[in-house]
Amino acid sequence: MAVSFCVTAVLTTPQNSGPKMTTLNNVFTISSKTLARFNFNPLNSKPSTLNLFFKTPHTHLRSPPRNTIRCLFTGIVEEMGEIKQLGASDRGGFDMKIGAKTVLDGVHLGDSIAVNGTCLTVTEFDASHFTVGLAPETLRKTSLVELEQGSLVNLERAVLPTSRMGGHFLQGHVDGTGEIVSMEPEEDSLWIKVKTSKEILKYVVPKGYIAVDGTSLTVVDVFDDEECFNFMLVAYTQQKVVIPLKKVGQKVNLEVDILGKYVERLLSSGFLESIKSK
Repeated sequence: MAVSFCVTAVLTTPQNSGPKMTTLNNVFTISSKTLARFNFNPLNSKPSTLNLFFKTPHTHLRSPPRNTIRCLFTGIVEEMGEIKQLGASDRGGFDMKIGAKTVLDGVHLGDSIAVNGTCLTVTEFDASHFTVGLAPETLRKTSLVELEQGSLVNLERAVLPTSRMGGHFLQGHVDGTGEIVSMEPEEDSLWIKVKTSKEILKYVVPKGYIAVDGTSLTVVDVFDDEECFNFMLVAYTQQKVVIPLKKVGQKVNLEVDILGKYVERLLSSGFLESIKSK
């Protein structure tokens, strides 16, 4: 069974005679399998994880996102936030309200914040929380579908031109998910092995970069026969990110190094042949 819902966006254009309001309606369809992960039954009105948010006052309300390119991150997690509310919004679609502190400094409506490595747009915020919308495709392609009230998530604001590049370039566009298959301590460090698809694993190389739940990490080994790769978390990192809080069998978001995709694209387009012919 698939469930269709309508997302309504209100666009405001200031004019001398006052703001002009335009309403746009889009209908999306999400499978019952995805809804089931939220323990949500559209035919049952009983309370569930995907309940409507309570009406609470907000200092800043939702606004249409700006049409500018701003999704660039470093994979250096700024803080861990806590999921306060997660459910269907009264405007249609899904909303997620997150308690935070650091990432709210200087935040504006329409800003991008990476939540477990997924670039999401701020639609509402106040002094201690912010809200983001979740599209059906986001729920299908990321591990965010496993979140519930009280879950901790990695948070990072989009970088500014003056930001230090402490990790590597990330877009916040999750390529897919992986499954944690083992977590083994070695002294005060933690080995973690993740299984993923061949489509993602082909971009993963030993000593190369990969983002796991939005955390910039260095791959140690790649096990092609097992369709796995591993990495190690030092003691400090274990205290700053959500990965060690997960259990074997849980999913993590993965974003591979974009440079690998560019190289693949150049090679498949005949770039080398064109160079050799000159």
